[in-house]
Amino acid sequence: MQLLAVGLNHTTAPVSLREQLALAPEQLGEAVQAARGWFSRFNTHGEDEAALLSTCNRTEMYAASGAPDPLDASARFLADYHRLNFSELRPHLYMLPQHDAVRHAFRVASGLDSMVLGEAQILGQMKDAVRVADQAGGLGTYLHQLFQRSFAVAKEVRSTTEIGAHSVSMAAAAVRLSERIFDSVSEQNVLFIGAGEMIELCATHFAAQNPKSITIANRTLERGELLANRFSGRAIRLADLPELLPQFDIVISSTASTLPLIGKGLVERAIKARRHRPMFMVDLAVPRDIEPEVGKLNDVFLYTVDDLADVVRSGVESRQAAVAQAEAIIDTRVQSFMHWVGDRAVVPVIRDLHESSEVLRLAELERAKKLLAKGEDIDAVLEALSKGLTAKFLHGPQQALHRAQGDERARLASLLPQLFRGRR
Repeated sequence: MQLLAVGLNHTTAPVSLREQLALAPEQLGEAVQAARGWFSRFNTHGEDEAALLSTCNRTEMYAASGAPDPLDASARFLADYHRLNFSELRPHLYMLPQHDAVRHAFRVASGLDSMVLGEAQILGQMKDAVRVADQAGGLGTYLHQLFQRSFAVAKEVRSTTEIGAHSVSMAAAAVRLSERIFDSVSEQNVLFIGAGEMIELCATHFAAQNPKSITIANRTLERGELLANRFSGRAIRLADLPELLPQFDIVISSTASTLPLIGKGLVERAIKARRHRPMFMVDLAVPRDIEPEVGKLNDVFLYTVDDLADVVRSGVESRQAAVAQAEAIIDTRVQSFMHWVGDRAVVPVIRDLHESSEVLRLAELERAKKLLAKGEDIDAVLEALSKGLTAKFLHGPQQALHRAQGDERARLASLLPQLFRGRR
């Protein structure tokens, strides 16, 4: 059985291609069953295992297969299942065997392979995917062990390093600052003004915190809707802000406007309508989208791009140290898992040895019982029993040594003493 991971993510494929491979939660079980059926074409043993993980940033298949070339089979399954041209899809896929697949699974679960470095949402998504795969019959000994260890590694990384504790981008810094104002982002309504690259990155960071709602305000409603749909949010027009602004607890703005979009009067009215519940605002635009005077209002916490830059500078060094610690933990746990895989590979050999030894033991024991029944001396019978067992156990190795030639005989000659040397 070969372990593998095949898929694509935000670093290997554009969103236009990721969309074509994306699987909704209700589709995962059917896809897992289809993957196992696909593998059965190449492996008649029918013991193949499969699980699929699909998020807005990645679609991956993890598998354990006895197929002759499981990596190629997996890649072709993804193309066939999604009705894509294999030659066009292949350049965007990573195809990771054994050790590399295990390390990838551990890094994904720990948030080291995410667009938002160290984010915790991916761990929950992976657990959901594993549960569905298990229900669909996709998990066996290998993948069950792989994912349980992935979850354990993720927990260890998060509890023993500060991978998620320091902001290293403007977007991450905005999340961190918001957590100083609100106990939990998950209970807040978030508004993003604009639909450019910075807003997209900020929305990705805040979405990882599972806010109560996400809204995109943009001059062009269609473009706002495209971005909002990625995060299960809604889109509104900028013209609707005066009426709707009081609904939002967190406001992040980054547009190319040459004049402020949000003035002091507008925010004053919003705070009054909110009955002075606090509002957290971040202005990432240059020139500014929010009038500086807004920051002087009570119950408003306004931060500019310069404020966030200070948070970013303080977090870079700490995050780099945390990543190095996390990678070291993962490397150690990968070695441990591969040792377990190696042990699994010799289980059939050990089982066969036990079975053949048991046949020899029972034959000698039956012979000894018959001698005792005839009244033979017990010491002589025990002596014969021990010699008979020894002779039968050594017969196979001795024959192999006699038949071997050259280098093979030399290897056996050095190996056999290790196998039959007793404890002293």
